[in-house]
Amino acid sequence: MTYSPAQQLAYWADALRDMAASGLRFAPTLYDAERYHALQSLALEMQAYAGNEMPAALEPLRATLFAHVTPFVVADAAIIDAAGRLLLIRRADNELWAMPGGALEVGETAAEGAVREALEESAVASEPMALAGVWDSRLCGSVTRHHLYHFVILCRPLPVPPASPASHAHETLASGWFGVEELPAALDPGHATRIPHVFRVWKGEATAYIDL
Repeated sequence: MTYSPAQQLAYWADALRDMAASGLRFAPTLYDAERYHALQSLALEMQAYAGNEMPAALEPLRATLFAHVTPFVVADAAIIDAAGRLLLIRRADNELWAMPGGALEVGETAAEGAVREALEESAVASEPMALAGVWDSRLCGSVTRHHLYHFVILCRPLPVPPASPASHAHETLASGWFGVEELPAALDPGHATRIPHVFRVWKGEATAYIDL
């Protein structure tokens, strides 16, 4: 896959972030820790320039995102109703349509995280049915500054919607239900790759996808 220069720079920076975070966790001496801290600073600066930002804008993330070891794990809820329509949200950050989802939390399964994220972003309650696939962000067209593993969980909506509104409504501009032939043109790039396979799994035409 060919990446833009900014995306390639972001991936290199994320690899350095992971090396620095691992080094800081296991550094045997103060001198090693200083070197890994310098490497972390380099990764932060590279990420900032890849996103056309100033390094100071990412500095608050040093103790959280930049201290994280290993790739990030996220989950999307592919909620399809009885009419064969998929729930999509229009993201506030890039105004593109996507399946609801987000980062998994410690102590929850991928299915639990997908259902939670969907409820928070769309106020649609659902239950998990099957694994649609696991995608590597580098191979499925996702535009992200970090290396992600995308779990996509096939779900069905619960018959009774929750009484409370979406708790993370600020992340969502709109939501809607779309058949396979009715998908909006402005799809988030990574979702444009994953959604066709989701429908094939729902129809029983394919099994769970895994990037190898």
